Amino acid sequence: MSDTTAAAAQEEQQFIIQRIYLKDVSFEAPSSPSVFTETWDPDTDLDLNTHVNALQNSNYEVELILTITVKSNGHPAFLVEVKQAGVFYITGYAPEHLNHLLAAYCPNTLFPYAREVIAGLVSKGSFPELHLSPINFDALYVRRLQEQMERGAEAPSQPA
Repeated sequence: MSDTTAAAAQEEQQFIIQRIYLKDVSFEAPSSPSVFTETWDPDTDLDLNTHVNALQNSNYEVELILTITVKSNGHPAFLVEVKQAGVFYITGYAPEHLNHLLAAYCPNTLFPYAREVIAGLVSKGSFPELHLSPINFDALYVRRLQEQMERGAEAPSQPA
């Protein structure tokens, strides 16, 4: 089989953003209004997660879930939870490349939208600006792969 025929036999690689949307959002300021009368001494905690749902016809929903908890002087100031999602049409990629797209590239595409929502909510809550630094999803993906490989190497061998 010639290279041209082999290439034609392979499925064409396609990555198309079908839709980006805000799936869920929550903002709580449990210590309001007393938190505004105290000295602002923020302690910020960020929890980051992703979730992938395989849909029909090579479509995938990717959810980027960010939860930010801010305490000031030991008291909860505010809590923001954002679930930014997107539907991506992805076809023609080998499984390892598909996994990388879903776990790193798609969240990287969604992050600026989530960051904008968070900044707006915090501002509307009358708190000082909160701007999230960029996140290297590729590095997180590589680290997770390394951890999985280490766990696999540490697994005890089964006796025959």
